[in-house]
Amino acid sequence: MISDLTKIVHGVVLGSPKLAKALAQEVGKPYSTLLREINPYDGGAKLGADTLLEIMRQTNNIEPLRYMAEQLGYSLEKPESEK
Repeated sequence: MISDLTKIVHGVVLGSPKLAKALAQEVGKPYSTLLREINPYDGGAKLGADTLLEIMRQTNNIEPLRYMAEQLGYSLEKPESEK
């Protein structure tokens, strides 16, 4: 079974304006390792929480966090100072 979260992270990385090679360097992973960890069809590789957080920071995309919050019955909103 392919996780929706993994699909979302895969889309975030590959859909980012930053090239995946540059993003891998920014998150401190070899390019091939990062691609394996976000591959929704590779059940043997796992993406760590710290790497996921750094991916969201570097891409400025919180869709994985939004998805996780929704799965737990929560929603996200920007702080008043950022609206």
